[in-house]
Amino acid sequence: MLIILKKYKVILLCAALLLVLSGCGINQAPITPESPGIWDHYFIYTFSSILAFVASFFHGNYGLSIILVTIVVRLCLLPLMLSQVKSQEKMKGLSPEIQALKEKYKSKDESSQRKLQEEIIALYQRHKVNPLSMGCLPMLIQFPILIAFYYAIVRTHEISTHNFLWFNLGHSDPFFILPILVAVTSYIQSSLSVREAVKANPQMALMKYLSPIMMAVFSTGAPAAIPLYWIVGSLFMILQQFVLKMMKKSKNTFVEETMN
Repeated sequence: MLIILKKYKVILLCAALLLVLSGCGINQAPITPESPGIWDHYFIYTFSSILAFVASFFHGNYGLSIILVTIVVRLCLLPLMLSQVKSQEKMKGLSPEIQALKEKYKSKDESSQRKLQEEIIALYQRHKVNPLSMGCLPMLIQFPILIAFYYAIVRTHEISTHNFLWFNLGHSDPFFILPILVAVTSYIQSSLSVREAVKANPQMALMKYLSPIMMAVFSTGAPAAIPLYWIVGSLFMILQQFVLKMMKKSKNTFVEETMN
């Protein structure tokens, strides 16, 4: 429970970072090879070029390009996510020992607190747990990549003029189907993420409703390319969580059978 709460504090911190980065010198002008600045030229334009390259294999279909590149980006970030999940599982296993140390050094004097920190660090080292891999570090690595990809979609002129399925990628969905799909997929993803936390604290249920509502409201006025990107990303994360759950279940079953 504590780990999940800390995780969401980290998410809020990184979300604030996203807002800061998105407002620091990033404009909405179409991205080109002549776009100045390291961020525009080497990050956003690189993703824009990748989207154009992939689209060229599908007769300029930028809808398919967004879907495929989103999947590839998520696959590239998967090792970071797996490392984070692995560290969180290890931390859960160490919770009783950490709690015992806190009871042992429950005095608030400086000497006891210093000794507590030393014991916890030694415990981490003994079990090869890296606290940084559970916190903001993996997200700090992911966020610039996801931000650059987001703005590449927004600022690539060819995307804004391309039709895909029933909508134009540069205009909002006239039938509001995409915002509904954004809300549904985001809700499922949030529900899977906070399931354990909600069992322990029902007030945490608010978190699984807030994000889908906010994203759906934003999607109603956003270019359709953005909710398309979010839907694919959410579906990938849902599949990832199911796979991780199945792997964990299989591992636990194997351990039980071995012990028996």
